[in-house]
Amino acid sequence: MSRAIDRRKFLGLAGAGLGGLALGGCGVLSTDGRQRLPSPARASGTGRVREYALEAAPAGFEIAGREFSTWGYDGGVPGPELRLTEGDTLRVRLKNALPAGTTIHWHGLPVENPMDGVPDVTQPPVRSGEEFVYEFVVPTAGTYMYHSHVGLQLDRGLYGPLIVEPKREELSYDREYTLLLDDWLDGVFGTPEDALAELRGAGGMMGGMGGMMGGPGGGPAMSGAVDYPYYLVNGRAAEDPASLAVRRCDRVRLRLMNPSSDTVFRFAAAGHRLTVTHADGLPVRPVTVDAVRIGMGERYDAILEANNPGVWQLAAVPEGKDGLARALLRYEESRGESPPPANARPPELGGRLLSYADLRDAGERSFPEDGLFSGPDRTHELTLSGDMGSYAWHIDGQRYPDADPLEVREGEWVRFNLQNHSMMWHPMHLHGHFFQVRNGTGRGPFKDTALVEPHMGELSFDLVANNPGEWFFHCHNAYHMETGMARLVSYGR
Repeated sequence: MSRAIDRRKFLGLAGAGLGGLALGGCGVLSTDGRQRLPSPARASGTGRVREYALEAAPAGFEIAGREFSTWGYDGGVPGPELRLTEGDTLRVRLKNALPAGTTIHWHGLPVENPMDGVPDVTQPPVRSGEEFVYEFVVPTAGTYMYHSHVGLQLDRGLYGPLIVEPKREELSYDREYTLLLDDWLDGVFGTPEDALAELRGAGGMMGGMGGMMGGPGGGPAMSGAVDYPYYLVNGRAAEDPASLAVRRCDRVRLRLMNPSSDTVFRFAAAGHRLTVTHADGLPVRPVTVDAVRIGMGERYDAILEANNPGVWQLAAVPEGKDGLARALLRYEESRGESPPPANARPPELGGRLLSYADLRDAGERSFPEDGLFSGPDRTHELTLSGDMGSYAWHIDGQRYPDADPLEVREGEWVRFNLQNHSMMWHPMHLHGHFFQVRNGTGRGPFKDTALVEPHMGELSFDLVANNPGEWFFHCHNAYHMETGMARLVSYGR
């Protein structure tokens, strides 16, 4: 068989889903629509419209009894949960009551390009005092987020959970909780903009930076350069944690999200193990671990079997930093039992840690194996690096916005090979697409955000370019993105 014939068949069918591949061992695509990833152009609508109104405005915010001023959606941090069913039309009227322009990005959802919420790329910022209506058919179920994509506004409080339920739920559970992990400094030591100015003025070093030389072969990794005064779960500090009520024998679904700006978290549940069922909203073959590392922008769903009555710590520790965020898992059968100390670290944090090599796509979807007649149409070899002296971050030596677009053509099978020459984690996020992490199993997870480890860490992923537009590709560390670690993937417009 000629390579051209094989590629035409492969890409023609793959184009039915946004990077949606369901390949068998012989390289023949499945025609089972349930095994395809969604495309906005082919999203099957329910005809229902779910309408929300969000006001971005200055807001008061309390952390452990201290009052701060920040920015938030509808007066709270996190913003209100938006929940709907796949195929519904989401219509959100954003009112901007901030003293600056803003947008909303629907993190992880492969929406149509004009709705993606990237300032000066897919839309102008919504100016102070004005409104903008986002409207699109939600093409896929899963755990997602929404947040501002202007400057460092994410590091204030402009984020919230977006939950898309499937038309038919196949996962069995009794209770569900959403946990958003955050790092917080706004109003404590000035603003995020002040923090960035200090990073630039101090040669990229703020707070304790002893773990800088991190990564494989280089000791503990630093997730970011900012030591935050608070780490939060659902807007609450460790001194004032939320309690999650359960009964013995419950199967509890935890939706774990990391909308923080500069912190990779390691999460564990004391006295329990976690069975991971979804990565970045999409189902994976279940894998049971003690702890999960969650980079900025990543999400994991996990089932916790409530089989150990008591009051237990749900702990999220920042990698390479001091501090702890937590909630409490409280069994109804254990009323009156005292919670563990606020700084208690579950031993599970040092147990089996989830890795990308553990994860396999639940539908066994995959790109064909590389060979004589198969392989990507285009490969981007990209180096991630930074200059800590000036606190500037690069992709292949270029800083956004003064950076060349990454070329692709519609319908191509594209591979990104990333190598991290810096000494910090880089959670790389591609808008508008799911990609498949090449993790050595041949059936790696489909994600939209993936961590590249520091100190020569490598990551490779594949996608099909079938959602035309101008798409942002960037590090989801807000300070890295703001100082240049971003590029545009632009095609078909």
